[in-house]
Amino acid sequence: MIGRLTGQLLEKHPPLIVIDVHGVGYELETSMNTLVALPAAGETISLYTHLTIRDDAHLLYGFAREHERALFRALIKVNGVGPKLALAILSGMDEDAFMRCVRDDDSKALTRLPGVGKKTAERLIIEMRDRFPEWENVSDTTLPLEAATAQGERDSLADAEAALISLGYKPAEAAKMLSGLDPKQPAEALIKAALTQRLSS
Repeated sequence: MIGRLTGQLLEKHPPLIVIDVHGVGYELETSMNTLVALPAAGETISLYTHLTIRDDAHLLYGFAREHERALFRALIKVNGVGPKLALAILSGMDEDAFMRCVRDDDSKALTRLPGVGKKTAERLIIEMRDRFPEWENVSDTTLPLEAATAQGERDSLADAEAALISLGYKPAEAAKMLSGLDPKQPAEALIKAALTQRLSS
């Protein structure tokens, strides 16, 4: 099991990143909360990781906080919740916001997340309430990440839209979420603003 990686951040293509660890490039999927905390390409970073092995692929997921990884691991144990949906949930709200939804039986807030319907939201509330001890008491250690800096001449809007679609939003919905935002911002900032706006609507 690969539990943590430290290396040079080579690429950011939300939600995918590539980290060079002694000449080996590891491709990881991250939540948007972790992605927006990453520095520019070329910097050294450390991420907590979770490895999922399927018949057709080995998938690696990266997290800036141990608490976030613990919640991810608890989420994928819920019936009907796979890694993709768990990442979408973690991208749409942080751990504290999710905990509040569960404790307050706020299924409405959960259904604003892509792929979470009413039944899934209710199942999450019921099952995650029982799973709180698995991750609630995990030390909330954050690995050192610098604030994101200016990126190269990439199309931030297109990258942000692609990232939202990969989380489960429909193309038209992703485009609508990004409309009105400043396209000169880095993709990570656009994604964060779009998700924040979506949850508060």
